Amino acid sequence: MITGRRTKYLIIVFWLIVVALAGPLAGKLTSVEDNEAKSWLPGSAESTQALDKQAEFASPDTIPAIVVYQRTSGLTPADQAKIAEDARQYAGLSELDGQITGPIPSDDGQAAQILVPLNLGPEGWDKAGTIVDSMKETATTNANGMNVHITGPAGTAADSAEAFEGIDSTLLFATIGVVVVILLFTYRSPILWLLPVISAGVALTTAQGVIYLLAKHAGLTVNAQSAGILTVLVFGAGTDYALLLVARYREELRRHHDRHEAMGVALHRAGPAIIASAATVAIGMICLLFAETNSTRGLGPVAAIGVVVALAVMLTLLPALLVTVGRWIFWPVRPKEGSAEPTATGVWAKIGNRIAQRPRTTWVTTSLVLAVLAIGIVQLDATGLTNKESFRGNPDSIVGEEVLAQHFPAGSGNPVVVISNAAQAPEVRAVLASTEGIDAASVPQPVVKGDVAYLEGTLTAPADSQAGYDTVDRVRDRVHDVSGADALVGGNTAINLDLQRAARHDRNLIIPIVLLVVLVILCLLLRAIVAPLVLVATVVLSFGAALGVSALVFKHLFGFGGADSSLPLFVFVFLVALGIDYNIFLMTRVREEAARHGTKRAALIGLAATGGVITSAGLVLAGTFAVLATLPLTAFAEIGFAVAFGVLLDTIVVRAVLVTSLNLDIGRHMWHPSRLAKVPDESPAEAAREPTEVPA
Repeated sequence: MITGRRTKYLIIVFWLIVVALAGPLAGKLTSVEDNEAKSWLPGSAESTQALDKQAEFASPDTIPAIVVYQRTSGLTPADQAKIAEDARQYAGLSELDGQITGPIPSDDGQAAQILVPLNLGPEGWDKAGTIVDSMKETATTNANGMNVHITGPAGTAADSAEAFEGIDSTLLFATIGVVVVILLFTYRSPILWLLPVISAGVALTTAQGVIYLLAKHAGLTVNAQSAGILTVLVFGAGTDYALLLVARYREELRRHHDRHEAMGVALHRAGPAIIASAATVAIGMICLLFAETNSTRGLGPVAAIGVVVALAVMLTLLPALLVTVGRWIFWPVRPKEGSAEPTATGVWAKIGNRIAQRPRTTWVTTSLVLAVLAIGIVQLDATGLTNKESFRGNPDSIVGEEVLAQHFPAGSGNPVVVISNAAQAPEVRAVLASTEGIDAASVPQPVVKGDVAYLEGTLTAPADSQAGYDTVDRVRDRVHDVSGADALVGGNTAINLDLQRAARHDRNLIIPIVLLVVLVILCLLLRAIVAPLVLVATVVLSFGAALGVSALVFKHLFGFGGADSSLPLFVFVFLVALGIDYNIFLMTRVREEAARHGTKRAALIGLAATGGVITSAGLVLAGTFAVLATLPLTAFAEIGFAVAFGVLLDTIVVRAVLVTSLNLDIGRHMWHPSRLAKVPDESPAEAAREPTEVPA
């Protein structure tokens, strides 16, 4: 039906209708993004429960902005009058929710701070920048040389919103640019690249429309992170599937006069591998639903939907477009019926013959090199990023945070929050004030509403430091021991601590699940046990090497202070799910040829036939993920580099060299216990001496 002379037009019309319907919905996706704190938190964590209880005392949309004034020579009386006047002006803000605290002078007389509680509403992420800019204008007017900064959660939110501003369009245009350049290089055609890019655009629009509906009506959590990764994933994976299909179609055009028949054969031969690859990625993403962290759990279905839609488009719309336009789309090198298959004498055929001379030495050496690279993992500090480390630059909220730490207790503006039963509040307050790491003078009398009490205390250590996290643990141990208090400890420091622990839990749980899922899919696809085990082992080794090199680059080249706590899990899921794609493309071709030529000969044919297109696919995927590194956020840059490097490593080294040499060394035993394990093999050297033809 897809390649029929008339039905191909129905396929095209169907997708035109889908895009017409999905386009307006896709444009509304940002309106349903949930970038509030709770959407990123582990749902069962103590800090999340405390956040829910805090709603009884203040709106969950209320966060403090801290306005910091500094004059290193000492604040003058005029400065102090100016600061007091600013505080009176802030009292008139329509977003004010509660009492302004301050001005609070520092002990050294060089600085002062004003705490302004702001209710940003449900659209706080987008609104923070506007409000903070207005407050900054008030603070800098007639400052007469005073340094003024706005920090605290509201300041950080404003800088984060600015960093994410335009992220969708930035990623989209950068990704399209990378894809176009690589497709031009791959196809050597000034026209052919249009069809995969158009198809990927249709897939992205459709996926965004579907995700909008699910977020609006089914409670799916979408945030700026998952929306950004969706763009990269759909274009990267979708273009990969397009490359593999087009390569097989061009191969079949040399064997068939009728382009419709050629596409039918190409879909029949390449389709199962592409479907299996997409299923691996989609199911791997769905495994993220086991995560405790809401943002990680939300990414799973978002990414899976993107991959499934990309698969549907590339196996229906793209073939219909290709058979509609005809062979001329390949101009200037159109594949003619009966023309020679260039991969038979290409660079990958020559590489395969070199590997065949010493396959065991090749795979042992390659494995050892990858294992050595993996040692770099010990340099990875994936315990979370401080506010300063989260930005690639020095935004105003970070500068203000540093100034605040110079003149006030390090945890100012980010208190530890304790919610308890009102009857036990005095005892809880005493315990909180006497805990090591809490400034006793900062613990006021509890605020009581009904039978619930609210308390807070200032950390003596920076709020995002290990010392701060240790203090939270001490506070929790002590207030939990207060009988009948049912105390919950929250606040920003507790939130970050719980995020780290949830990320560790998610990593330890989801990684084995993904490996098991990938192994089962490979067993079903290849109808063997040995080959899937070997392939999974190579991908895990590739992941270790990629993360090891990335850790060294982050620390010694980029100068990043650490890594986001979710980095290892995200990199693992993307590299294993996407990396196994290339092994699937290679091994399904090897299996196809093994029945006729034996496994060792088939390994060389498979490498020759798929080497070029898989390398191109790897370049596309690596290029699209590398686009994430253009964003001014450390976490995105780390994911982008690690996945891009890992994909290139897997494509060029692991799949081409390691897997091929293992095929040549293990031979027919790769297919145990299927019947292919009984097909006789030549020696690797004998297989290499034969012409590397790519049979029909």
